[in-house]
Amino acid sequence: MVFDGKISIISNETGGKIEKNIPLMKYISNSPFIHDLSNAAEQGTPLLEIGHGLPKVMITAGIHGNELPPQIATIWLINELSKVKLKGTVYIIPFAIPHATMENSRRFKGMDMNRTASKGGFISNSIIKNIKNLNIGNVADFHSTKPGSNPGVESVFCSKSPCYESFLMAEYITGVTSSKIICHDKAGKMYNGALEDECNLAGIPAITCEVVSRNGLVDGKSPERSYLQMKSYLKYFKII
Repeated sequence: MVFDGKISIISNETGGKIEKNIPLMKYISNSPFIHDLSNAAEQGTPLLEIGHGLPKVMITAGIHGNELPPQIATIWLINELSKVKLKGTVYIIPFAIPHATMENSRRFKGMDMNRTASKGGFISNSIIKNIKNLNIGNVADFHSTKPGSNPGVESVFCSKSPCYESFLMAEYITGVTSSKIICHDKAGKMYNGALEDECNLAGIPAITCEVVSRNGLVDGKSPERSYLQMKSYLKYFKII
């Protein structure tokens, strides 16, 4: 794989050796790019930039380090995007917290980073600051959910206020993928501090996409389903 893009580090507090996560690495082929990405992840949270111009969108994965399918899917997506001409710029954070990915852990420093996006000093908040500084217009945060948990089904979370486009993005993706749409009237009403909600509250339309897989494992076709959600998100903006 030849990566025609840029890798930067947006936090030096989160670094970890992702190659120590054996279930994850079973799905990622070794290449010079993976070597470079692993080195970047050891330094902190890597941010990849692919393409040029508008629209500018972001895909994130690994806010919960033990949710492996979307982290795998981002690598597959980067591979595909590196081969085609994009109509816009895609920013990808494949491992939001490499240390948590290394440990196959939901938490980082004992805390759920998807409840801290409103608080300075946490990586989820740093991601939002980078989104604002880069003038990124839309965000999709990718997760996996274990059976029997909340939501426990393949789904797309969204809200209608203050960013109605959050709902429109979710409506499009669920129409393509047959994922379940889970919509709240107002962002932050149910999940205060979540990356999606804090983006919407800041006027940046955002969604959360979930596929089904047990924590710390890769079940069935969950990476493929996450990959399909990601491609549908980009197709909504006609970037691919």
